Amino acid sequence: MALRASVYKADLTVSDLDRGHYGTHALTIARHPSETEERMMIRLLAWALNADEALEFGRGLSAEDEPDLVLRDLTGSVQLSVLVGLPDEKWVRKAAGRSARVVVMAYGGHKARQWWDDQGPALARHANLVVLSIPPEAGTELAAMAARQMQVSVTIQEGQIWADAGDRSVSFAPVTLQGDAPN
Repeated sequence: MALRASVYKADLTVSDLDRGHYGTHALTIARHPSETEERMMIRLLAWALNADEALEFGRGLSAEDEPDLVLRDLTGSVQLSVLVGLPDEKWVRKAAGRSARVVVMAYGGHKARQWWDDQGPALARHANLVVLSIPPEAGTELAAMAARQMQVSVTIQEGQIWADAGDRSVSFAPVTLQGDAPN
């Protein structure tokens, strides 16, 4: 019998001073049985960084050929694909060909650095690609915020991110490895 995804509910308050986006969003997040809380919370962070009423979670780890987040315009064209983790260059190339903009949210400390050293030269040719690296301490703190029912506030100003949920908070700046910082 296949394991089922765990359902998390998040009331996400976003104050993005860089983009001028302010709002509260009720989100349902399906966490695949093999997905860590850190990865799930980085998907939630990616949603906050790109907040838009039309932004949707993909099917996650159960669908390898689908982005973690996708934003389509009214014609169905993909405007934004967000990939969380350390994707293969082939998959990033495919996403870059299908989307106006692709964002990779890399995490994992040393593994992320090794991934970038290996994949970075091949990824450099994609002008519509942004690669951000989440510091390992931030990933750990974000994972500690995970709860089946959570209220998370994210403030973004000048590339700095402040996130808090309950009695936990974290402040950090993602490292931009390629492209422009989130706008």
